[in-house]
Amino acid sequence: MTSTETYDLIVIGSGPGGYVAAVRAAQLGLKTACIEKNERLGGVCLNVGCIPSKALLDSSEYYHLAKDRFAEHGIKTGRVSLDLAKMMARKEKVVKELTDNVRQLLEGHQITILQGAAQLAGADRVTVTRGKKKQTLAAKHILLATGSTPLAVPGLAFDEKQIVSSTGALSFDTVPKHLGIVGGGYIGLELGSVWMRLGAKVTVIEMLPKIATGLDGQVGRTLDRILRKQGMDIRVKTKVTGAKRSGKKLKVSVEQAGQTEDLTFDRLLVSVGRRPRTEGLGLEEVGVHVDDRSGQVKVDEGYRTSVPSIFAIGDLVAGPMLAHKASAEGIAAVETMAGKPSEVNYDAVPAIVYTAPEVASVGLTEEQVKERNIPYCTGSYPFTGAGRARCMGETDGFVKIIRHGRTDRVLGIHIIGPRAADMIAEGVLAMEFGASSEDIARTIHGHPTFAEALMEAAMGASQCSIYAS
Repeated sequence: MTSTETYDLIVIGSGPGGYVAAVRAAQLGLKTACIEKNERLGGVCLNVGCIPSKALLDSSEYYHLAKDRFAEHGIKTGRVSLDLAKMMARKEKVVKELTDNVRQLLEGHQITILQGAAQLAGADRVTVTRGKKKQTLAAKHILLATGSTPLAVPGLAFDEKQIVSSTGALSFDTVPKHLGIVGGGYIGLELGSVWMRLGAKVTVIEMLPKIATGLDGQVGRTLDRILRKQGMDIRVKTKVTGAKRSGKKLKVSVEQAGQTEDLTFDRLLVSVGRRPRTEGLGLEEVGVHVDDRSGQVKVDEGYRTSVPSIFAIGDLVAGPMLAHKASAEGIAAVETMAGKPSEVNYDAVPAIVYTAPEVASVGLTEEQVKERNIPYCTGSYPFTGAGRARCMGETDGFVKIIRHGRTDRVLGIHIIGPRAADMIAEGVLAMEFGASSEDIARTIHGHPTFAEALMEAAMGASQCSIYAS
């Protein structure tokens, strides 16, 4: 055991929550160390989550456009073929470049990077193990940012070959003839879109009555309709009752409305959610309280756990498991440690589904507004009416704005359509500043742009009659 080195802050985990927190701490003058057990920094998001999935989504979209859509623009390509190995190599190149950037960012801020498995050894101590070597660090503050891991389903254990998690589904060496997906959440739909564009038949099996349950109902129904039109087989109110291997195939038994059916797949993606990654951290030994049901670490409004010197953020704590939410919490937690006022506005955290068309939302859904008995109005505008969308040939979807029926304050913005992931930033800013629908309607938007649809939806919302009193 080497001598103990002391820091102001030790961050465990180098994902979007951990590395952003570490950099903010360094900017505030805190001597900081960041511990990562994997060889590459960046956590789940950069290595096996947000970044590689979006790289494949973009590549597969280009392939789809070249194969099926260029002709309508007068572009003749001839026979289009797929080089999957090269596509995967490009994905890996993108991941490596970004993870290398994270290392450069941390090193540039004089943050100590330690590779190894971290375990809490006390309220102010962390042990780092790498192989047979152990090192103890001391710190005034410790920040837990270890992220999450895919949930397994009994009887569908991951082997990352035939039955895969989202990690395995990012690295297939061939396009499956038939890909089954257990779970109709955003991860399953995104990865299903990738492989469907590349030629796979895709069947989504969802126990609940609808896919993408967190979306505004109108938006979710539209997404369901569009994905089905694209060729995705979506089976709701359906559960998997068993699975067995038959040579290179998987026979999966499903049940719907009392009727059973056997489906045959080449690969099966199990994507039913994620759980906090806390194993091996030694939380119980040092007295950090964890919710028995969810496995989430309990924190106060400043992200402080039951042990005052230990903080937790991101997928470890309550709230949506989103990279940008983790980054915001990392900054807020560090600023709290430094004695600065800081918080995260959870009413203005955007959520995005990177299907085609994209889906993006912020704030309350219409169903949530109704549940809370808030008087409201809605305004919507279809992309069929947007000149830019017509030029691009991407007219599926609409923008929907929900505003308070009496005050006109924007309560929620929901977009399904082209460039929704980028358009939602205006909606987030509007909600952060407490804007009214009239504020958005009176803001001049460039023409022709997709964002004009947001302005038009705001005009409709500001003029609508009060729905409820």
